[in-house]
Amino acid sequence: MKYVLISPARNEEAFIEKTLASMVVQTVLPERWIIVDDGSTDKTADVVAKYVSLYPWVELIHRPRRLDRDFASKARAFNAGLERVQSLEFDVIGNLDVDISFEADYFEFLLGKFCELPKLGMAGTPMREANYNALKDSFYSENDVFGACQLFRRTCFEEVGGYVPIKWGGIDWIAVRTARLKGWQTKAFAEKFFFHHRPMGTTESNTWKAKFDYGRKDYFLGNHPLWQVFRVMFQMTRRPYILGGLVLLSGYFYSFLCRVDRPLKAELLDFHQREQIDRLKQLWRNFVRTGQLRVQC
Repeated sequence: MKYVLISPARNEEAFIEKTLASMVVQTVLPERWIIVDDGSTDKTADVVAKYVSLYPWVELIHRPRRLDRDFASKARAFNAGLERVQSLEFDVIGNLDVDISFEADYFEFLLGKFCELPKLGMAGTPMREANYNALKDSFYSENDVFGACQLFRRTCFEEVGGYVPIKWGGIDWIAVRTARLKGWQTKAFAEKFFFHHRPMGTTESNTWKAKFDYGRKDYFLGNHPLWQVFRVMFQMTRRPYILGGLVLLSGYFYSFLCRVDRPLKAELLDFHQREQIDRLKQLWRNFVRTGQLRVQC
């Protein structure tokens, strides 16, 4: 299968070479890899330019420099890259963040899954960080594909409508749920993983603000209140223990009290909350049967 990649990149000088080094040794190379310098104020573009001169399938495009951070800008940057691949033949299109690294057969493995599973619309793998393993440290579900590396079957991508700019972020989250709503299979295959070099939520904030912002986003993206209670309880079992969970909860209730507008259509919001309740039921059944509250379900 042929594939193309698009990577919005903003101020990634510290990590982007790790992604570049992982890509150039892939056993199956993309038809094109568009890296969109999204107004960086560091030397991100200079690092990429070295690889552009060596690898004809790597392309760099620039967007205007800006000082502010805008979550919607990732979607706009991705769509700018999308325009450059429309004339190419490909079966799979992917968003690839440029602060991750992975094994040399990573994309060969994922493309193989698209060949094996005709209804697979979106694929990826779990994530690891220096002090975080998504399989152990989160309410992990194999049906959710992390936004740092999301591969779409082209027909699924077009049916979902791609990435739509949203002021407060969550474009990758909405895409994966929209794919399932439309009947596609989405899966993060645990046989492999990618390593995320920048800890989640620390791009431009400290740990406490990051947890508060995650709570705000949990409400913004429609988490069911019952699900949020279990999520907070789980977070209280991880560092920084009780206080971290309370900060997460405060972000959720802050958005609730402010009546923050949600970008989800009613159909998608209902679908998402039904999925969460189904997962809670499965967690309970596992607990009754085994006496263990398994996070993965």
